[in-house]
Amino acid sequence: MPKQEILVEQVRPEQMRAKPTDMSKLGFGRYFSDHFFATEFDRKHGWHKTRIEPQRQLRIDAAAICLHYGQEVFEGLKAYLGKDNGIYLFRWQKNAERMRNSCKRLMMESVDEELFGQAVKSLVLLERDWIPNDKDSTLYIRPTLIATDPYLGVRPGDEYAFYIITGPVGAYYPQGFNPVGIWVSEEDVRAVRGGLGEAKTAANYAHSLCAQNKATKLGFSQVLWLDAIEHKWVEEVGTMNIFFRIGDEVVTPPLGGTILPGVTRDSVIQICKHWGIKLVERKISIDEVVDHIRAGELKETFGSGTAAVISPVGVISYKGEKYTIGGNQTGELSQKLYNYLTRLQRGHEVDPFGWVERIDKLDFNSVVNGK
Repeated sequence: MPKQEILVEQVRPEQMRAKPTDMSKLGFGRYFSDHFFATEFDRKHGWHKTRIEPQRQLRIDAAAICLHYGQEVFEGLKAYLGKDNGIYLFRWQKNAERMRNSCKRLMMESVDEELFGQAVKSLVLLERDWIPNDKDSTLYIRPTLIATDPYLGVRPGDEYAFYIITGPVGAYYPQGFNPVGIWVSEEDVRAVRGGLGEAKTAANYAHSLCAQNKATKLGFSQVLWLDAIEHKWVEEVGTMNIFFRIGDEVVTPPLGGTILPGVTRDSVIQICKHWGIKLVERKISIDEVVDHIRAGELKETFGSGTAAVISPVGVISYKGEKYTIGGNQTGELSQKLYNYLTRLQRGHEVDPFGWVERIDKLDFNSVVNGK
């Protein structure tokens, strides 16, 4: 698919939204910038009506397929203000790839990498003043794709909308980069093989709310999911993939169709191998995890994800027992990975992987005109 010309309608000065001034109170997902990107698809025209316009409410039919049969996928990535006041993106191509795979699983029309990248870059360049000038804050980018044709009947859509919204965010967890407590769900499951576990779709997150509510009431930040068949194999944590440092080895569960293939997960795996750290992807049971804690062999546990980057885990609750990991302190590897990733994403580290792209020197008019 060739790049498209993006029509741009900028918000009038008197309609511009007030930007938050206290970065310590940003939170996550509470503020949104002035504009959004949108394009539409139908079988006759393909992707068309490609534009950036002032942020507004969506106008879709009450019978839209996405509202009744769940044809919806989304992504999450960030833009960073970093070295030399530059604007940086991190591995956006992996987000484009995952969105295509999610669309394939849900029988949806997708956008290719070229249009995805053009859309992200043009919107971020226009909204550059919304990128927080704070080392712990970023501009969150939420691409979303929905089936919009009005039809009451179970079939794939013929009409779609792809849009992107952005907004400044701080730490995902209120406690910031500090160990969180997680609760092992023994009844609820997140995904089964052959289901939607590896797709980034709203259904997976709606499905998790019941167990998350139980965890919250018990005082824990997230749910640790076990497999759906034997209820023993660790899969992932709420909004994150999970890693265990056992002795000098790092273990993370293999993907296998039930676990979301996290971009940060893949980055952690490659970084650890680059550093010479032994990392294996293998099945690990919750009983093995508990045994390693009791034996003092589990040095640290952490989650990875775009929102939190790296999140140390200090406590695991299983069958009514609380198990403390590493004295409920941030582990050495967790801290090292967090420091390295957050510096790499902002251009402050040499990038041996080719993951980071600086975009502030791109000409905005050339980007929106598809040049």
